[in-house]
Amino acid sequence: MLRLGIDIDGTVTAQDTFVPYLNRSFHLSITLDDMTDYDLTKLLNITAEEFWEWMNVHEAAIYKEAKLAEFAKQALDGLKEEHRLIYITARRSHLEDVTLDWFANRDVHYDHIELVGSHHKVEAVKKHGIDLFFEDHHGNATMIAKEAGIPVILFDSPYNQLPTDSNIIRVQNWLEAVAWINKNKHSLQHVRS
Repeated sequence: MLRLGIDIDGTVTAQDTFVPYLNRSFHLSITLDDMTDYDLTKLLNITAEEFWEWMNVHEAAIYKEAKLAEFAKQALDGLKEEHRLIYITARRSHLEDVTLDWFANRDVHYDHIELVGSHHKVEAVKKHGIDLFFEDHHGNATMIAKEAGIPVILFDSPYNQLPTDSNIIRVQNWLEAVAWINKNKHSLQHVRS
């Protein structure tokens, strides 16, 4: 049994979740392909402060309505039979109820959900003894792979195209992720005391 660490937004949820909200609020007509940087302030031509003011107003609704990523539900349903699913997200703690409701409403299994409130997930990864992490944010993937010393499955996106280290595995979708796990799970087993 592996302890799988899983990001939520852009990994379990569809990567284009924010697009309609951004288009409506900022009078744009962007698509996911236009999001070539994780930092949306560059695309929106606003300050970080303006972005977080917007997030404070809209993020609960965005997360409540977020669609599942393609194949995520079936993949997670299969993985839960053999592994522990531990979600570690940058969402802030005031979004806990919205997050738990989202999982319940979509019947997505979890063993634990941790809202760390920032993109610094390494401490939580170490605390939970994660064997393999799933992420869409290039910087997080790199930090977790290096500092926690574990492989990271990176879900390919226009905003994470920087080069990756050898222990970061780029996949197109959850089916590829599960295939990689099934092929490599025995080499990932850690001996626990």
